[in-house]
Amino acid sequence: MKFLDQVKIYVKAGNGGDGSPSFRREKFIEYGGPDGGDGGNGGSVILKAERNLNTLIDYRYQQHHKAKRGENGSGQNRTGKSGEDLILKVPLGTQVFEEDNKTLIFDFIKIGEEFVVAAGGKGGLGNTRFKSSTNRAPRKFTKGTLGEEFTIWLQLKTIADIGIIGLPNAGKSSLLAAITNANPKIANYQFTTLNPNLGVASYDDKEVTIADIPGLIEGAHKGTGLGIQFLKHVERCKSLLHMIDITNDDIKKSYNQVKKELKNYSNKLSKKKELIVLNKTDLIDKKKVKDIVNNFSKSTQSEVITMSTLEKKTISKIKAKLISYAS
Repeated sequence: MKFLDQVKIYVKAGNGGDGSPSFRREKFIEYGGPDGGDGGNGGSVILKAERNLNTLIDYRYQQHHKAKRGENGSGQNRTGKSGEDLILKVPLGTQVFEEDNKTLIFDFIKIGEEFVVAAGGKGGLGNTRFKSSTNRAPRKFTKGTLGEEFTIWLQLKTIADIGIIGLPNAGKSSLLAAITNANPKIANYQFTTLNPNLGVASYDDKEVTIADIPGLIEGAHKGTGLGIQFLKHVERCKSLLHMIDITNDDIKKSYNQVKKELKNYSNKLSKKKELIVLNKTDLIDKKKVKDIVNNFSKSTQSEVITMSTLEKKTISKIKAKLISYAS
């Protein structure tokens, strides 16, 4: 399924049905009087957060959504049938913006949440409603009101307990595949991950949701590379797992580069709780690994651990750490 995290759509609620101006017409009844029923209400357009969705791609191909109108009232005081509500399913973490794409209307943060984005029109009144002691044969009736219509933007910000960040080809997707049920694309070249991937890791009867964020390069906060398009997905993560390739010539520079991009995008991101993982330890000598860790740990206050996706022990250790960082 193709990933899409922003889309513009048009929604139109159903109009209310018109009231009826009917009069009773029966044999042997000379003065039947008014018997016009009310019109039915128009259907509303409702957005609902669903658990099993993680993209807005469905709205790329269908951008106009209209609920059904209410039926007109009829004789014998019969009320018109109300139009059915139109329920549009969106992923958890979807934000609804007005047409300017800046004014936030609603933010879905719970599964099953519903938001009426366009209310249906009210049904009109039949002439029976206007009957009185002084007006026994009213011809007055009202038409149904128009349903609301809007052009809105839907933006998806991934909700996860842990966000995996780092430079391209640091091993983020390999880690996600090793500790969760996700199947991200893995290859030995940069920018393998083009979209955020979600997975769920289980450990000690507890679960943690993990998001693999595409690699950040210098200038990402300005839109360089995949850039700002995916930095917003880090905002909702409780904690960050900062992955660094230990074989890099200067891991301090690699670390600071990513931290700088987070800070330039939002100061809140750089202050999130962080676990630093030095990956690919199987590619260098164990003594050298120890020296690198000791040296690097002096330059940060965050916890630093090492791993190799080829070692099952380190995978279990990572899972246990992530459970504690997600709580």
